[in-house]
Amino acid sequence: MTGTTFHNALILPVSGDRPWFRGWLTVDPAGRISGIGEGTPPADAPGESHDLDGCFLAPGFVSGHSHIYTGGMRGVAADSPLYEWVSQNSRMLLGADAEDLYWMTLAGGLDHLSSGITSVYNFTQSRVIALFDYEKSVLRAERIHPAEFVNRQVDGLAASGIRFVTSVRLDDEQLTEDEAFGGFDEVMRHLDTVDPALNLGGSVYGSVQWSSAPVTAERERALMDRYRITNQAHFVETAEQIDIQQSKFDWYDAAGVLGPDFAFGHFVHPTDRMVTRVRETGSSVVWQPMSNGRLGSGIADIPRLLRDAVTVGMGVDDQSCTDVSDPFENMRTGLFLQRGLRSDAAVLSPADVLTLHTLGSATAIGVADRVGSLEVGKFADLVVVDPRSPHTGPVWDPVATYVLGCGLRNLREVFVGGRSVWSRDAPDQFRAEADLQLTERMTRSAAHSGIHPAVAL
Repeated sequence: MTGTTFHNALILPVSGDRPWFRGWLTVDPAGRISGIGEGTPPADAPGESHDLDGCFLAPGFVSGHSHIYTGGMRGVAADSPLYEWVSQNSRMLLGADAEDLYWMTLAGGLDHLSSGITSVYNFTQSRVIALFDYEKSVLRAERIHPAEFVNRQVDGLAASGIRFVTSVRLDDEQLTEDEAFGGFDEVMRHLDTVDPALNLGGSVYGSVQWSSAPVTAERERALMDRYRITNQAHFVETAEQIDIQQSKFDWYDAAGVLGPDFAFGHFVHPTDRMVTRVRETGSSVVWQPMSNGRLGSGIADIPRLLRDAVTVGMGVDDQSCTDVSDPFENMRTGLFLQRGLRSDAAVLSPADVLTLHTLGSATAIGVADRVGSLEVGKFADLVVVDPRSPHTGPVWDPVATYVLGCGLRNLREVFVGGRSVWSRDAPDQFRAEADLQLTERMTRSAAHSGIHPAVAL
């Protein structure tokens, strides 16, 4: 291989001083960006040439917060808030085994790629299937699997070809301490078997929000230190039991978990003190506007966080509560909610949300050295978006047209490491098989709890 050259492109680098330019980008044989510039490519530009004929060339989207196995539960608990909805999801998984989770995760990874998401922070389904206990505000175990239940999710995501961070919940209240740590260790060892180009690292699936004692935060800190990994915790996502949620923030603070390796997922209902501590410690926030809206969780104060120089990313969350893994719709939903809430069209810009869903997410989950923008040395994870198919009219402002006027209907091709992984013009039998397996296995698992689809597809 001699590499690849993309040219005649409207490039949105999401880095540097220029928000856009017409130019070229080269990819080396290792799948990394080797050059980028304005105008025509140099005479010695490598190998295979792709004339993009004026299409947008932008970094692949980064979902900083996804539960990627959930594509078989779209439309579930459509009028329920967070805790009712998540318990229904869990009931539907009580009949699933490790091989079922493999196929669910594989289908989810392919679905993300077909939406232009090339890197993802994935919250694996814990090996402990749990329901939310409203009285105690904790998770109550219903079924416990071996670590293979999580490892097969890792395998499924690797098979899809997406890049991923693997987030694993400790479940220290549902298991003995030795079982909890032993299972976590097994998954971290399994990650060493994954192609290092796809494996963006392990992470702790922070669960203090559902814990009953501060020791959970201390144990999560121990795992972060043991493996030198990050941690992302769902926190103050919903207004339900908000006093209980907010009171547990100090458990993380006292355990020394807050810092550049830590992110809060959602962070919709923080106190002023919590925001201050996030800023002071250099912690991050990952925002899921479509999910928060669907579940009636609230609207996070993203403009305030950005004014305080807090790193913010975006995620598409569950396919079962965002329902579509669509970063374009997610950007617009977030942008419009913030503007509408404040009656201020200048409070957040198209360039802001594009950055949040690419480089911002990569920074929040600790992988910005490899993905999130078009820069020499980073992986050549790219999306080609055609503003003429369907036609969006004259391009007065390229970034605004990309964010406000384009969508999945304009997505033409997706590349991971310079290699095409999805094209709207190519049949995808692999995706068709994964979707079939997902449907059959999800239906069978849910039937275990007496839950059946209204329409069999």
